[in-house]
Amino acid sequence: MHELLTTAALATAAADDPMINWAAQGFVPGIRAWYDGDAVAVASPDVSKHDRLAVIGPVDHAVRLTADVLAEVGPSYRPFGDEALIRDLAERVPGLRFSAAFGWMDVDTLPDLTTTAAWLDGEDGIEALLTEASPSSYAWPGHPGVRRWAAVTGDRGELLSIAADAWSAPEIGFLAGVATHPVARGKGLSRQVCGFVTAELVKRHGRVGLMVDGNNAAAIKVYERLGYTYRRVAAASATPADPK
Repeated sequence: MHELLTTAALATAAADDPMINWAAQGFVPGIRAWYDGDAVAVASPDVSKHDRLAVIGPVDHAVRLTADVLAEVGPSYRPFGDEALIRDLAERVPGLRFSAAFGWMDVDTLPDLTTTAAWLDGEDGIEALLTEASPSSYAWPGHPGVRRWAAVTGDRGELLSIAADAWSAPEIGFLAGVATHPVARGKGLSRQVCGFVTAELVKRHGRVGLMVDGNNAAAIKVYERLGYTYRRVAAASATPADPK
């Protein structure tokens, strides 16, 4: 395998794949990338909760590259990529097991909507809302990858629906931490706050990505209405299975 040392070299090797660009995180310290034949892999520590190994390419090349990279970086890294490829890796790379299938979605156009959402000046109330409405969220206040929060608020300034700019890379922003208070659901507020964050990140990065549970039809519908397209992805693990 051969190491890739710049974002330009990685973009060329990976044909500007948005998941690979996201995993690279602008090559901040700790990120490493390699290629072998037509396969590319990026090792990203502590990105969206996990040490991730984003992989693309033909299965034979990807199997060899994944095995070699895991020997280099260690078993904490979870291969992540298109579902069919990850299922093959789980079968053919010693020590790997299939973990979970889910969705990657991305968009590079501004959504067409009117919203009252805005960036928050701080994080007051975020943890309480996540605890009540979305305890499985990967984005939480205080995590170094979580940059800022947006919200739709009520008449008294209470948080009704929130979303975060988290783990964004120079080439692609990332939307996470979406939660709506139970009393405010069914009013289109998550679409408002997600639309606001999407627009802000498209303006800044040119593209926005997110991860979503494949069985969360309501969320997927919201994102599709904002212009996102769905890509079936999955993760494998050398440790006990854990979603996404």
